[in-house]
Amino acid sequence: MTKESKAKEYLLVIVVSVVGSVALTYLTCDSCHDDPMRFFYYASLYTALWAGLWIGNSYMNDFLSERISWIETPIKRLVVGIIATILFTVIVAIIILKGFEFAMGFRFNSYLEIIQVTLIITFFISLFFHSRGFLMEWKRSVVEAERYQKESIKANYESLKNQVNPHFLFNSLNALTSLVYEDQDKAAKFIKQLSDVYRYVLDTRGREVVAIEEELQFLNSYLFLQEIRFGGKLIIMNDLKELKGNVPPLALQMLVENAIKHNIVSEAQPLTIQLYKEQNNMVVVNNLQLKKDLSEGLSGVGLDNIKKRYQFLSNGMIEVVKTENSFCVKLPILSEVK
Repeated sequence: MTKESKAKEYLLVIVVSVVGSVALTYLTCDSCHDDPMRFFYYASLYTALWAGLWIGNSYMNDFLSERISWIETPIKRLVVGIIATILFTVIVAIIILKGFEFAMGFRFNSYLEIIQVTLIITFFISLFFHSRGFLMEWKRSVVEAERYQKESIKANYESLKNQVNPHFLFNSLNALTSLVYEDQDKAAKFIKQLSDVYRYVLDTRGREVVAIEEELQFLNSYLFLQEIRFGGKLIIMNDLKELKGNVPPLALQMLVENAIKHNIVSEAQPLTIQLYKEQNNMVVVNNLQLKKDLSEGLSGVGLDNIKKRYQFLSNGMIEVVKTENSFCVKLPILSEVK
């Protein structure tokens, strides 16, 4: 909810509280009919209680919803919400009553009766907020799921498109042509690795995460093709081995692909890509030698896609570190998804 919407809601709350308080005082306090000052005291008291509890519960509901999910742990969220609402209501009611006694110079006959009425009113206020909070979080989860599905499909589509585009096929077939005459065994391995790349991209469609072992096996096939294509122009230092956990499919490959796409790869300026584990992250870092037409931007569609998928899958965020000489991306290893 925007600040403007909140302001409108609170203004409405104050107006309703004033009107309701005047009506309640008139109906329940016979002695107030002939005592305008007493009428004012009680109406002000009810207004402060209703407005304070409504606005306070609104903030408390938002606070709890940020920390306890209605979707993941609805029972816990409900129980904590009820306990917090009761405690908040009693504390606020006592503070307001004490404040009125001090300011107005008189004492209430019974706190219990006023607090009981306040709790009943708060019950209906809380019912509204809890229902709204649940519906809003459910709606947000549906929107996020749909957005993630689109991002996942987009990632698979972009990767598949890059692998089957004419340039990739031309370069792969050109490299294969040379291998057939130079090394038939390596040519056969090249064909096998090329088929593994296509099979993996197709097999992971619709999957949120894959085991790191699967991703690394696919990555090795992809790296083999690129090393054959570029020869000594591309130096790969891959120390990612025997890792446990999960990762969004194609994430590592897209980072390597971005590095090749955005940087100069030549004999005079070989591109070095390092892959290794650092704490609970998989790190992909390359020396920075940007092509002229890409010097203004480096994030690209692929990196943005990976960021969005990580935001959906976990609380872990990828870290991007760009220096004058290098570009580094750290991908958290996912033990489980949220």
